[in-house]
Amino acid sequence: MVTLVALGLEAQAAPGDAPLGDSDLPEWADKKLGPFHARVSRWVEDTSRSIDGFFGTTDALTVDTDSYLRIRQDLDWREGEPFEQDLGARFRLDLPTTEDRLRLIIESEPEETRGTLAEQESTLTDDQTGSLDDLLVGLNRLGERDKRRRWNTRVGAGIKLRLPLDPYVRLTSQRLWTLNEGPWQLNSDNRLSWFNGDGYAARTRWDLGRALDDSRHLRFLTNVQWRETKDTLEFSQAVELNRRLNRRSVLRYSAVALGESGSSPAIEDSYLQVRYRRDIHKGFTFVDVSPSLHFRREDDRDPRWALTLSLEMYFRRHIDRVSL
Repeated sequence: MVTLVALGLEAQAAPGDAPLGDSDLPEWADKKLGPFHARVSRWVEDTSRSIDGFFGTTDALTVDTDSYLRIRQDLDWREGEPFEQDLGARFRLDLPTTEDRLRLIIESEPEETRGTLAEQESTLTDDQTGSLDDLLVGLNRLGERDKRRRWNTRVGAGIKLRLPLDPYVRLTSQRLWTLNEGPWQLNSDNRLSWFNGDGYAARTRWDLGRALDDSRHLRFLTNVQWRETKDTLEFSQAVELNRRLNRRSVLRYSAVALGESGSSPAIEDSYLQVRYRRDIHKGFTFVDVSPSLHFRREDDRDPRWALTLSLEMYFRRHIDRVSL
């Protein structure tokens, strides 16, 4: 679901941390949220398994599934601009037993529809708020599962559910190397796709990182993207230091440069960002606070402050607690 480094809550708290509970919410809120979350999560999983069982085998009742639903409220502010609010949902139904090594996927807002790299970088996570206008139904042919041994390549095809129906074909490939059997790991994530309505798109992402100690992780991320609708090469370079504060809180310090490489390559924006993420309720409700300082080309590189506040709730049976 996300490709960024996970700083799991299952890890032990740092030495000196006080014992932490599972929630920052009052007891009355827990009593209301708990049953509601359980009902919706059960519905997400049961829907996925019911569809999978119809097309596939009885293994659908027991096999792990990556299905989820996420509801998210964002509040964005940029210096000199009014506040913007966005409430939306993103979901994925993962149907793993339709055929051997063949998966039926139903998902909202594919990566190809998420705009420029600048628009993608402005969000707090890789997963953005989805839209039912960008709903995909397709089949994925799975490749090698262990990307540490060889390239994990997947081929997929299907349709985007809008009128007129928009067929697509997608090829993704991933690989993970451990450099010289040392602490550094290099991850490569690549995608080539074609949509009848939008044409071709290609993206490559390289992630070099290592753990500095039990609570800190250093990363260097490079993204390059081209879309036929924009017809220019976009790139971004980021340096991140991820730090786990305790079992339920993490910090990320980032320095990012965004640019376009046409006839005259230029850095469109560079910024510094601090992101604080807190699990406020039992591993499925999170708050993010992310201030940043931008030096945009359109502002003549004058510094401009920005702030993003987010509240999100995940509905799924297996949750990866806090992640960045």
